Amino acid sequence: MEQVTREDFQVIDNCLMIRLPEEIDHHGAGLICESADRLLLREDVCNVVFDFENTRFMDSSGIGIIMGRYRKISCFGGKVYAIHADRQIQRILRLSGLNKIVEVLES
Repeated sequence: MEQVTREDFQVIDNCLMIRLPEEIDHHGAGLICESADRLLLREDVCNVVFDFENTRFMDSSGIGIIMGRYRKISCFGGKVYAIHADRQIQRILRLSGLNKIVEVLES
């Protein structure tokens, strides 16, 4: 299983870009949340962008990752976006209701 690294988190133009791993499950969710939250507190971030380009599997832990970051950034008027989401990931976002709070951008 692929590990997330520091390079998977970048702040670009006040946006926190998070490149997600191939599999998002409870094993890696804690590290993703901790790393993202640290940057949200330390950097001048207005929005969060989740990049699903490499992601092929996501369980409820992935939903939790997105919800948690949404709660934090929305307090400051920020938004959450998803990019490069394949049909399966878009389906998960739709079934979980996340598509109502996360803007899915077409690739």
